[in-house]
This record gives sequence, C-alpha cells and structure tokens, in this order.
Amino acid sequence: MFGFTYYAPTKVVFGKDAEQQVGKLVAGFGAKRVLIHYGGRSALRSGLIDRVKAALDAEGIFHVELGGVVPNPHLSKVREGVSLAKENGIDFLLAVGGGSVIDSAKAIAYALADPERDVWELFLRQRRAAGCLPIGCVLTIAAAGSEMSNSCVITNEQTGEKRSYNDDIARPRFAVMDPALTCTLPDYQTEAGCADIMMHTMERYFTQGGNMELTDEIAEALLRTVMKHAEILHEHPDCYESRAEVMWASSLAHNDLTGCGNDGGDFATHLLEHELGGMFDVTHGAGLTALWPSWARYVYRDCLPRFVRYAEKVMGVQDQGQGNEQIALEGIARMEAFYRRIGMPVNMRELGIEPTEEQIQAMTRSCAAAAGGKKGSAKVLYPEDMAAIYRMAR
Repeated sequence: MFGFTYYAPTKVVFGKDAEQQVGKLVAGFGAKRVLIHYGGRSALRSGLIDRVKAALDAEGIFHVELGGVVPNPHLSKVREGVSLAKENGIDFLLAVGGGSVIDSAKAIAYALADPERDVWELFLRQRRAAGCLPIGCVLTIAAAGSEMSNSCVITNEQTGEKRSYNDDIARPRFAVMDPALTCTLPDYQTEAGCADIMMHTMERYFTQGGNMELTDEIAEALLRTVMKHAEILHEHPDCYESRAEVMWASSLAHNDLTGCGNDGGDFATHLLEHELGGMFDVTHGAGLTALWPSWARYVYRDCLPRFVRYAEKVMGVQDQGQGNEQIALEGIARMEAFYRRIGMPVNMRELGIEPTEEQIQAMTRSCAAAAGGKKGSAKVLYPEDMAAIYRMAR
C-alpha cells in the first residue's frame, strides 16, 4: 500500500424530507445571500425549489435563482451565473440537482473568488484556483458523486472541449440527500447514474500501484451493492430502500474512500468518455459503459491480478482451473452482460453514435492533450492506445 491523505469535510444530512433543513444549514455557515442553482423544470414542478426557498426564507436569507443547467454543463451557463451572482452580492452557492448542477455551481464559485480571471483557465490547466465561494447542495440524482468530491467537469460548448478541474477547496460544505427525490427519475437516467457510481470505484480499483485489503473490500462491497440495487430499480423504480443504497454509494464512490492506499487510480475511461461527451453530448454514464468493455479487453493483460480478483470477488467467477486470463475475460463478459441487463450500451453503436476515423483522431488528439500526453495506471495509454480503444468500441 501507499501512504495517503483522506479528506472528506462535507456534512451529510441523509433521509426523508432532509431538504427542510437547508435554511438552517446555510445559516450555520454565516451566509446571507444565496444563489439557488438548478437544472430543468422537474425541480420546479415537483415543488422542491419552493421548499428550498421556504427553508431559506424561514432563516431570513436572501436568494435568487438560476436554472437551465444541462447535462455536460455549459461554460456559458457558468458565466451567466457569475454575472447574476455579482449583481446580487452572492456569498453562497446552493446547487439543487445532480452532478451537472453541482459542477456548474463549483465553477461559478471558483470564478467569484477570482473575478478578474477567466475561470476556463482552470480547466485548461493554466493556473490553480485562488479561492472558492462556499457551496452546499440538495442532491436529486445519484451518479456523479460531486456532492462530496473535489472534482468539477465543464463543457465549453463553443469549442466542444469537456474538461475537469479538481481542488479540495470546492468540496461542498454540506450535502442534503433525500432518496425519495430520486424516485421519479427515468430508468435510463437512473441506470446511467449507477454505471457512473460503479466506474468511480472501478477507476480506483484497476491500478498497478499499491493496494489495501480493507480498501479493496469496501470497493468490492460497494460495486456488488450497486449492481444488486441497479437491477431492482430497473424493475421497481419507486423502491425507497434501493434508492437510498444507490444514493449513499454515489457519495462514497467519489469522495476518495475507495482509493485509499493506491496510486490515485486509472481514470482513463473517464478521460476517453469526456471526448465523447464533448463531441456528441452523450449521457456520461452511458458513454462510460460504451467504452469500458473495450478498455478492459485492451488493458487486462497488463493488470491481470486485479482483473482476476474483480472477476472472482465482484462478478462471482469461480476458479475451475481455466487459468487467470480466462477468469479475467469471463469477468469482463459478465460485466458487459450486466450493463445490457440494465439497459446500458456496451459499444458506441449501441450508444447511438458511429464516429468516423477523422472524429476518432480528433477525440484522440484532444484526449491526449487533456492528459498531458498519456493516461492510466492499469496500463498507461498513449495516443495510439486511445485511438485503438475508440476503434474497438465502435
């Protein structure tokens, strides 16, 4: 194992009607003027935004609203939020939604702390953040884990670039989680969220450097739990207990708990998917499942012990003398079958896109540039490897 620093400062308030505590939570951080940031009309139609506003009103906290965040959140919406926040002297960002809304709020918070600089410079790795306004969130989608993570992903819709920026100063001060808020999500969105949750743990699991038995066991239990409840929710979307299990897994999968003691994780599949999201605006979790089987078959020989353990501990493959390579391949095949059972694609054709060779080359160049030339731990990928995986996944 490697040494590590584990930092998870977010206060979690979990359970039915937890959103009623938002006003007191915001007041507890000394905030006086809040920007309520959210996505589509569902937050309005459900009455959630009204309940959040009532909770703030009860504490005498001023608030303005900005909706309209889309999946793969846009830089233009971030800039709109910065302008609105400046006009109203905002001192706290409250994200009501899923990972896209929370990431958009984080980017706004970075920009407000350093108003003379362009926030996109952070995502281009041209500088580090000078500060970040405090953020809280009311989670409505279990997927990205942004409610407890240090990560933020924004798409520059003018250039087609989807880029991430990670910094602990953006970890939310609190996360309000009421599983009931997720019960009306469409099945595709639910299952794409489950896939994203699992991938956050799998990216930390398939590594070459350093492992802790306890961390591995936590990761494997989380993966098995999400698989179980993803299948339940596929048939019974209103099951509160399954919604609760998946929602908590979302946070634990991306607050770095499942990476303690390793080399920091692989995250090549995520980086490859960012290019799909930037070019084709696909659902993130579905983009991940469309790429992972090809990535796994491309790299497994370089990380065989981890793939064997995964096959046995998570996918239930039994060693019957078939050899480690066949055990690993059976684990990958079972994972692919699971994705199909929950309605997720396992290649780009099933995702609904068929990139041309020219588009693959463009995604490869952009991916390599974002990675600084190479990416990965299970197997270090260079541009020719990235292109090969894209081709395999067509």
